Order: sequence, then structure tokens, then C-alpha cells
Amino acid sequence: MSAIRMTLRLCTLLTLVALASVPARAGERPVVVELFTSQGCASCPPADAFLHDLANRDGVIALSFNVDYWNYLGWTDTLASPAHTERQRAYVRRLGLSGVYTPQMVVNGAAEGVGSKRDKIEEKIAAARSEPFPVDIAFTDKGDTLVLDVGTGKAPGQPVTLWFIRFANEEKVEIGKGENRGRTMIYAHAVRELTPVGMWNGEAMKLTLPKNERLTAGLEGCVALLQAGTGGPILGAAQMAMN
Repeated sequence: MSAIRMTLRLCTLLTLVALASVPARAGERPVVVELFTSQGCASCPPADAFLHDLANRDGVIALSFNVDYWNYLGWTDTLASPAHTERQRAYVRRLGLSGVYTPQMVVNGAAEGVGSKRDKIEEKIAAARSEPFPVDIAFTDKGDTLVLDVGTGKAPGQPVTLWFIRFANEEKVEIGKGENRGRTMIYAHAVRELTPVGMWNGEAMKLTLPKNERLTAGLEGCVALLQAGTGGPILGAAQMAMN
């Protein structure tokens, strides 16, 4: 299914309205860590294991994005998506890097490093924690619906996109060919859907999602990211379990 069709289908489920105000949520200031990985990359398993650890850490929103550009090496990544690759390329352009690579971790959309170098990534996580997100975001489970509140703030001089992400807590994959042939890999917080659902202009918003099969089937968690520009810094984030 194309990204446009996915967006249209999801957007039909959403009601987006302005709010007069959204209460402050002091202390809800997570750090977002995105791993760009591949089942065909021999150097990725240590980073995958690190992401698994981060996914179980309080105060961290950890997401695994499998990319598709190593598929030619003999194994087609079963979790890969062109949308994941394009997201990584956007970071590469914004951060002024020479090209994409795996395993790469991006912290809060503003800093990056080799995902297997734990000490370096931990330093970036600590630095990000000292500069909390400027916009509050929070999910509320209303039973039949899932409500996402986005607070007020100063909008930057570029478009700000609200992304809705659905993920599986763990995906177990037996690798049959390629550089990881014979290995069984476990991918934590494997992203299965990445959809832009709105634009933010600095005013408070509320997003209401019906908790039907379209939203909940087969996946265990969701994340909302408020992100400046294309591959720019993340301004707010929230995560919620779907079970």
C-alpha cells in the first residue's frame, strides 16, 4: 500500500480539533531513540540488542526502523520499508552526513551515532535529557477511543508534522540468507506503520482515534512524534501500549 493511501485511510479515522488549553505535564519528558537497522547487516545485531535494552528503559521511546537498501546482499529484510529508508535519508540530509549506513541511531532527531557504540549513544541520550521537549504530548485511553493531546508552544520557522507510529513489541525473525544467515534475531519496538496525521502551528490540538481493528490489530504500541521540517528535531513525543 502506498504512503498516500495509508495516510488517507488513517486520516479518515481521525478528528482533529483545536483546544483552548492543555494542562502541563511536568516530568513527562522522554528521549526518542531511533535505530536504523537491517536483517542483512552483519554489524547490526549488537545495536539491535542495545535498542532492545533501551525499549525496556523508563524515559526512553525506542523505535526500530528496518531499511531496505541492503536487500541486494542476498536476503530481503522482512520488516523493511522504503518509508523507513526515506526517513533515514532525511536525517542524513539534515545532519549533513555523507550517506546512509547501518546501524545508525538518531536521538531526538538532532544527534546521531553508530548504534553499536553504547557509550557514545548513552552520552547523546544524557545530553538530550538535559534539553527537554518544548511541547507537551500525552495519550489518554478512553476505552473505545484513544485521545492524543498536543500542547501549545512556539512554532519554528518551518512546517511541523505530527507523526503517528505503530509498532510490535518484538519481532522474531530467522535469517535464511545473507550476512546473518542462520541467526534468529529479535527486533524490539519494530515499526510497522509510520503515518503523518496533521500539521501543528503552535496551537493546542486534540486527536481522537477510534480503537477499532484498524488501529489495534496485531500491534502492541503506538508513538506520537511532533517533528520540525523534514528530518528535523523532535519537539514532543508520547508513547502508549495498545494492549
